[in-house]
Amino acid sequence: MIILGLDPGLGTMGYGVVEKDARGNCAAVDFGVVKTPKDENLAVRLCILEEGVNAIFDKFHPDETALEELFFSKNITTGIAVAHARGVILMTCAKRCGRLFEYTPNQIKQALTGYGKADKGQMQRVVAAHLRLNAIPRPDDAADALGVALCHAFTSRFGTLFGI
Repeated sequence: MIILGLDPGLGTMGYGVVEKDARGNCAAVDFGVVKTPKDENLAVRLCILEEGVNAIFDKFHPDETALEELFFSKNITTGIAVAHARGVILMTCAKRCGRLFEYTPNQIKQALTGYGKADKGQMQRVVAAHLRLNAIPRPDDAADALGVALCHAFTSRFGTLFGI
């Protein structure tokens, strides 16, 4: 099974593609980011994200997609921009795949480390270890997206609990 993990963002959207075999072992297929220029208007940036998600689907044909749920605590203006981006990403994934799942940051941390308040560094080291990578995936958004994909790989046996 090919799982696409996405870490939504307006300026930078991370993606991680993981292959899960019949025994439950996971391997990284690819990871990276889709960036949008800060000097462009919102509509153009959203179009760039849609094109980026479509290109990932065209290249990897994932069976299931997992996204990190939106979380922000201090800057509502940034949260609104990310919510716009997330909406476009969700819509594009729903059109392309249909098997779409969402996880909170704490659910992802719990699934990967056993501790829902793990820090970013710990999460990155765990992602690299689970995927048997020689180094922590960079940039951070790509590592986060791989974490989302792994979370789904580890919890997908629970079926529709996290589906949209």
